[in-house]
Amino acid sequence: MTVQLRILVTIPLANGANLFLNPALIGQLENMGQVIWNESDRQFTPDEIRDRLPGVDVCLTGWGCPRFEASVLDRADRLRLVAHTGGSVAPIVSEALFDRGVRVISGNLLYAESVAEGVIAYLLCTLRRLPEYALDMKQGGWQTGGNRNQGLLDQTVGLVGFGMVSKFLAQMLKPFRVKLKVYDPFTKDEVLQAYGAERADSLDALFSSCPIVSLHAPKTPATYHMIDGRLLSLLPDGAIFVNTARGSLVDETALIHELRQNRIRAVLDVYETEPLPVDSPFRAMDNVLLIPHMAGPTVDRRPMVTQALLGDISGFFSDGSLKYEISRQYAMAMTQ
Repeated sequence: MTVQLRILVTIPLANGANLFLNPALIGQLENMGQVIWNESDRQFTPDEIRDRLPGVDVCLTGWGCPRFEASVLDRADRLRLVAHTGGSVAPIVSEALFDRGVRVISGNLLYAESVAEGVIAYLLCTLRRLPEYALDMKQGGWQTGGNRNQGLLDQTVGLVGFGMVSKFLAQMLKPFRVKLKVYDPFTKDEVLQAYGAERADSLDALFSSCPIVSLHAPKTPATYHMIDGRLLSLLPDGAIFVNTARGSLVDETALIHELRQNRIRAVLDVYETEPLPVDSPFRAMDNVLLIPHMAGPTVDRRPMVTQALLGDISGFFSDGSLKYEISRQYAMAMTQ
């Protein structure tokens, strides 16, 4: 790198930042230029970021960082790049940021791959009923002769939305020889064909024809409760519904009603209220696998996210290249 950078790190060093900033990465950052650290145990306020931006070339951010509104950028005289260790940048970017020509990168690609891996794990656990068999064994049980385990091989899987998670998931599902159906009106036919997927013309068609449905749409005002009781009632008997997107995309009251019929199963990684309330009906249901928002990225992947972003920072200031860039259009469509 030929320029002496000034890098503002908004991630609180005293609040678990080691998950994304281990000693080796901290050393690498300090070798890249002058680093302004957040040595507190909390996020900077918008005013604190504004007051630290003069002379800063790069801002490295994480979950909970305030949005870069016009008022925050008021003193940003050199800012050229925001590198976000989160996946979605929707909570931190603004039109004002893009209007200034600031480029944005994030760990979205690495997050998506990790979440896709999580979906595979959740499906295999649920189909093979691993949690209940493991619990039976812990309690002294054994096979009862009424085996109900299934496999993922040669299943029909439906995906709602075909963003990065779904694309990685489609690739990971290939060895299982699944028939893949996708509902996403914004994805072109040739893209679906390239991933070996068949288009579902409607959500009704997808839900009524797939024994496994996995939700991968972004959280936006338009997708609030997009999965309602009518759609859930179309699922075939014995179907599995998976949500690793956001809880607000699903009408949870309707899902609880459908699950109480004991006709389908669900795998839930996200919820409308998080943490999931202790008295939630989901907690008392045997036909739901509950995960506390852990689909990805797994802890071992988090330093790799930062490493990828540091590589992009180096590339950007040496030859202008960016591998993990998030465009304005993509940012505005991401989960908010």
